[in-house]
Amino acid sequence: MTTKTNTAASGMTAKDYYFDSYAHYGIHEEMLKDEVRTTSYRDSIVKNKHLFKDKVVLDVGCGTGILSMFAAKAGAKHVIGVDMSNIIDKAKLIVEENGLSDRITLLKGKMEEVVLPFDKVDIIISEWMGYFLLYESMLDTVLVARDKYLQPGGMIFPDTATMVVSTIEDSEYKDEKLNFWNDVYGFKMSCIREAAMSEPLVDTVESRVVNSSQCVFKTIDILTVKKEDLTFTAPFEVTVQRDDYVHAFISWFDIEFRACHKPVQFSTGPYTRYTHWKQTIFYTKDNLTVCKGDVIKGQISCAPNSENPRDLDISIDYEFEGKQDSSKDLIKYRMC
Repeated sequence: MTTKTNTAASGMTAKDYYFDSYAHYGIHEEMLKDEVRTTSYRDSIVKNKHLFKDKVVLDVGCGTGILSMFAAKAGAKHVIGVDMSNIIDKAKLIVEENGLSDRITLLKGKMEEVVLPFDKVDIIISEWMGYFLLYESMLDTVLVARDKYLQPGGMIFPDTATMVVSTIEDSEYKDEKLNFWNDVYGFKMSCIREAAMSEPLVDTVESRVVNSSQCVFKTIDILTVKKEDLTFTAPFEVTVQRDDYVHAFISWFDIEFRACHKPVQFSTGPYTRYTHWKQTIFYTKDNLTVCKGDVIKGQISCAPNSENPRDLDISIDYEFEGKQDSSKDLIKYRMC
């Protein structure tokens, strides 16, 4: 739960609060304790010392400096970490405490504005992903760094991300969170139900409630993707795996470090170990009665919100013609 603040009264913008939020230690504690996330990055770096030896490395959004220190330990010639948040002040102390100040330079500021001590870098590392991969993500900033500083033939860790969609049965939670507003102590509050419906839910989904096949609807090659590619409409099609009900679509993402001698990858999906990204749930207006073998198809659109580019406007346009039921809808969501 986050607290809304009157940014106009304080003179701070929404973007200021975004960067300021990453100065809070609890956020970094959660990320560091995410073993899937942190060990995947560590393994991709430390187990590939031949790629990092004597290389200049740029860590975009370095936070506490953990990835910068992994790179230094892997034999990098020099590592530059850049972060806008005040956490970088602590990161400098952490680097000094670990005796790596001569190998790691930390710069506070925006990637677009800082001046690096090297004209070009050999490798960019960054943990840029957000909920639904792109919500409040730093991918735009990574692309700026790539286009400005990465040597031709240079590497980016990670280098590939895929976005996945499936469906779930979730009647109990849907009743608790959405249908609650139909009768609040005898009063109807349907306007709030409609608003709540438009907000995707980020939560941990048990694999047992997933009831259709998985469909990759977006693959992002970090080495070649352009900023405009992150606004997209992509088709999807899933096949129902049992007689059940569908109450929502669910999405997650998978990350790959393909440049490694032995590729490293991890998933944020419901079939794997917990990550702090969890999964993103998009409730449907209709409850679908589905049978094994039924197909649900459509398209997913995603774009930065025009008022706050760190928010996402997402829509799911689907159609379903099943053995017992049929439905067609275009549902618009705002992730904020």
